[in-house]
Amino acid sequence: MRPIDLAREHGLSAQAVRNYEDAGILPPTERSETGYRRYTPLHAQALRAFLALRGGHGHQQAMAIMHATNRGDTESAYRLIDAAHVALLAERDTRTEVATALGVLSATTPTPVDGRPLTVGELARRIGVHPATLRTWETAGILRPARERATGYRHYGPDCVRDAEIARQLRRGGYLLHQVARFIESLREAGGTDALSAFLDSWQDRLTMRSRNLLTGAAQLDTYLTMLDKTQQGWPAT
Repeated sequence: MRPIDLAREHGLSAQAVRNYEDAGILPPTERSETGYRRYTPLHAQALRAFLALRGGHGHQQAMAIMHATNRGDTESAYRLIDAAHVALLAERDTRTEVATALGVLSATTPTPVDGRPLTVGELARRIGVHPATLRTWETAGILRPARERATGYRHYGPDCVRDAEIARQLRRGGYLLHQVARFIESLREAGGTDALSAFLDSWQDRLTMRSRNLLTGAAQLDTYLTMLDKTQQGWPAT
């Protein structure tokens, strides 16, 4: 097989296939008497495995998995794959926490803050907590009050007041500080509770797609490993 034979299957250039070989993504090839590379079905499957792995793991991680596989270090390859699944599970749990937190919030919209921002004491009285609690929430990343340059006093604008009221509701619901902080950060990124709901749907779609991509990559890698085993046992690379 020529480089172009492998390239056509994936819409790549022949040079891209040669580059993948030079990068160690494909196993070494034999050369003809005239110096041309001779690819086999084993190389074709290695390319399929890499491109499928790249969809779930990203380029660098997929390349590391192929490097480990091609040097016979399957333990390292499996560890890289397992780590990706662990990270995906953690992200899935975070998304679930945020979605659940959104669901337990009161349907009542917080009363808008008119006029000047609130001081730490005024905000504490408004939501019924101790001022020290607000400082703890700030340390946890839940609140981001502005500061007066001259005095260093904290000022809590409308967004801060909203975040504080949400934090109070979630804390009363038993959420830990780091869970509240994750929810508030997601809320900021989305731009409000309505936008957050749409963001959560999109986030779920991304998680589902990544799970499918990881499965596809694993299936292609498994086929490649089976072919490697047969080649090492003296079977033809078909």
